[in-house]
Amino acid sequence: MSDLGKIDAETFRDVIYPNLGANREDVAVGPRHGVDFGVLDIGERAVVVATDPISILPELGWRRAGRLALEIVLTDVAVSGIAPTHLAVNLTLPPSWSDDNLEALWTGLADHADRLGVSIVSGHTARYPGIDSSWVGGATVLGVGDHDDIVRPDGAAPGDDIVVTTGPAAEVTGLLATLYPEQLGLPPETVATAQERVADIAAVADARTAFETDGVTAMHDATEGGIAGGLVEMASGAGVRFDIEADAMPLAPGVATVCEAIEVDPWTVTSAGTLLCTVESSHGEAVVDALDDRGTPAAVVGTVTDGEGVFVDGERRSAPESDPSWSVFERFSGA
Repeated sequence: MSDLGKIDAETFRDVIYPNLGANREDVAVGPRHGVDFGVLDIGERAVVVATDPISILPELGWRRAGRLALEIVLTDVAVSGIAPTHLAVNLTLPPSWSDDNLEALWTGLADHADRLGVSIVSGHTARYPGIDSSWVGGATVLGVGDHDDIVRPDGAAPGDDIVVTTGPAAEVTGLLATLYPEQLGLPPETVATAQERVADIAAVADARTAFETDGVTAMHDATEGGIAGGLVEMASGAGVRFDIEADAMPLAPGVATVCEAIEVDPWTVTSAGTLLCTVESSHGEAVVDALDDRGTPAAVVGTVTDGEGVFVDGERRSAPESDPSWSVFERFSGA
């Protein structure tokens, strides 16, 4: 069986990338491994486009589940430096989900879209047989802005600071503690602390705050493959070296304990809501201060230099071949 999660770089290179339909001149940025958005040139305006699956976890509460699903799909546009503005949503729901369930998740999603200035412009909502998981559709996000404002994940340059928000594994920690509290084998008070990490699965406002503070040269979200995978993608794409101090990395309460309990390296597992940024050195601390002011922990964790690769405390760090959290979720859900 193939690994769970995103396809690997080789499959992307050999199967997806050579087969992209028509070669249109208005595609300014097309699919690239490690770049989660595309860009269209429409009348000299940039339209940033991203598509993601939608996962709704009823155990989080229907409204909160809708809100968090929206955050995850909007982030891929927000990290471009262009604010997400428009959304098309496809929901393919299990037959067991009632109209009341749908109303709660939809209002949670739509109210949050309203707060973020995003209009829902198209969609499809239906129940179908054979749907029996939390993966219940997908969404396409658009953001309209100026080409000069676009920030790419491969824009790091020597001399930049490396800024990370929230730290590793907050998403996995919060979700496992909420969905499978007894299977972690941890004291109730530790589980309760870990459950608070669900609130960290939000990065749209953080991306806007970082961008508006000025000096951001690259942004990426630490989803599949975690901060290790995201940092390696950023450094590789830019052709530079990242030097990082492990002790400088933010670490949210509960993360280390949960990751030890499930025997995974927190740097390698998905952490939606964690932003990885490179920032001109004269602006790095200002970006950290702006994020702190809105309640998001952040730190300058290293610098960009000439060379290649990611080095943590002087030792080279590789991206995981696949995200180890998938096997944990699969094991716990089948218990």
